[in-house]
Amino acid sequence: MTHFGTNDHSRRNFIKNSAIGIAGMGIAAPFTSVLAVDKTSLQTKKPGIALVGLGSYSTNQLAPALLETKHCYLAGIVTGTKEKEKVWAEKYNIPAKNIYNYDNFESIASNDDIAIIYVVLPNSMHAEFTIKAAKAGKHVICEKPMAVSVKECNDMIKACKDNNVKLSIGYRLQFSPYHEKMINLNKERPFGKVTYVSSQFGFKIGDPTQWRLKKDLAGGGALMDVGIYCVQAARYTYGQEPVALTAQEFKTDRKKFKEVDETITWQMEFPDGSVSNHTTSYSFGTNHLIVSTEKARGILMPAYSYDGLKGSLNNEILDFDAPNQQAVQMDNFALNVLENTESIISGEEGLKDMKVLEAVYKSLASGNKRVNI
Repeated sequence: MTHFGTNDHSRRNFIKNSAIGIAGMGIAAPFTSVLAVDKTSLQTKKPGIALVGLGSYSTNQLAPALLETKHCYLAGIVTGTKEKEKVWAEKYNIPAKNIYNYDNFESIASNDDIAIIYVVLPNSMHAEFTIKAAKAGKHVICEKPMAVSVKECNDMIKACKDNNVKLSIGYRLQFSPYHEKMINLNKERPFGKVTYVSSQFGFKIGDPTQWRLKKDLAGGGALMDVGIYCVQAARYTYGQEPVALTAQEFKTDRKKFKEVDETITWQMEFPDGSVSNHTTSYSFGTNHLIVSTEKARGILMPAYSYDGLKGSLNNEILDFDAPNQQAVQMDNFALNVLENTESIISGEEGLKDMKVLEAVYKSLASGNKRVNI
């Protein structure tokens, strides 16, 4: 996949004049262990989080979730829309000194109220603001996809290491007990070896002028936005990294999807000979994860929503009192900061996903040939 750059002028206009929203998703580790920490070892001061970009995801998911978190809180905002400053300041009691824009963002380095930057911008801006945050000495959560190229992912990881800050990717589903059950099918093998994975995620996209349909902002279409969830699902249910794949692309509206992909299917191969099949789309709704083992089958449908997940395992209904995914995700990273531990959804996890996405685009560009990862 080609590295997709961003026109600086159009990008600046976008972040100053448009609403910004991104959804995030996740990978692997036992839900029950997330908050199982000796609280006596924690520092008394909760790390403050600043949201960079106040679009749909920040407005409707992250900010409300920060009202539920136990180990961090909403301390600041970064926005290019002046009108939002007063609204957010009043609603979340944010002091004026903790409100920034994209021109004075670097000055956040001197603000001790803010320990963590959450980058919630269009995909092509993730690398730029993650690196700026790292240079400002702030820990970073970056929404998925981590970036728009493997090179950018490596640059982000290096910047965080060079500045001794932690980096995590916004993979909220890591903290879902429903997905933990699917992860454990391979991890504990209660029904034998995982033999096959099928995963689909898509929705019918609306506004044809939105940033997700612009290549210089999104880097790609449905694959970058929601197909990445399918990549993660296969990785964490198999517990292996794919070694090769073959992809196919389909378009029904070449005008609307002139710049980005509409529907992609792909098949991944794993070191033990297992395979997985996936579909992602901006033209129809689909949302499931099916994991077959030697003796049973696990199904999540819907599998990737913010809430309301449903599923079954070995013909028994799964029924969990699921937490707010974003709240637990952010609390987990706050504990990483307080305990000086590494995130289980690190930059390296985002890099592994990006390697797969690049291979998908490479297969498409080669005429649907098999591509090694």
